[in-house]
Amino acid sequence: MRKAILAIIDFFYPPFKKWFSLHTFRYMASGGITVATGIIGYYIIYNYILHQQDVHINRFLITAPIAALILESAVTFCVGFVLNKYLVFTKSNLKGRIQLFRYATVYGTNILLNYALMKILVEGFLFYPTISKALITLILAVFSYFSQKYFTFRVKKDFPKI
Repeated sequence: MRKAILAIIDFFYPPFKKWFSLHTFRYMASGGITVATGIIGYYIIYNYILHQQDVHINRFLITAPIAALILESAVTFCVGFVLNKYLVFTKSNLKGRIQLFRYATVYGTNILLNYALMKILVEGFLFYPTISKALITLILAVFSYFSQKYFTFRVKKDFPKI
C-alpha cells in the first residue's frame, strides 16, 4: 500500500523538481491530503452532521464551528500522523511512541492556535466558518512543516564513540 501511494505521489513530482526536493514534495502531498480531509470533513460535519447548530452538553455550550473543529481534528490527527510516519519521515530513528507524543504535542499546539484564530475570525470578524478554517489551515501548514521536520520526526544523529 505504501509503495502504491508513493508511486502516485511521485508520478506528479517531475514538474516540481526544480523547486522542491522529493522529500518536501511528499510532505506537501501528504499535507495536502490531510488538509483536504480536514476541510472536507469540517464542511460535512458543520453542515450535515451538526446542521450548523450549537452543541449543548449539560450547562456548557459549544458553538457549531468549534464543535465541528473538535470532531474534524480527531480524524485529521490520525490521517496526518500515519501519512507523515509511513510516507514522508521514514528515516526518523525515534521510537514510534516518541513520534506519536511529539506529533500530539505539535498537533495540540495547532489546535489551540486553530481555536483562537477561529474565535477571532468567526466570532470577532464574522467570517464564514469554512473559509476561516481554510485560511487558518494555510497559515498553520508552515508552522507544522518545520515542527514535524525538526522536532517530531527528526533523525537522531549518532555521535562517534570514543
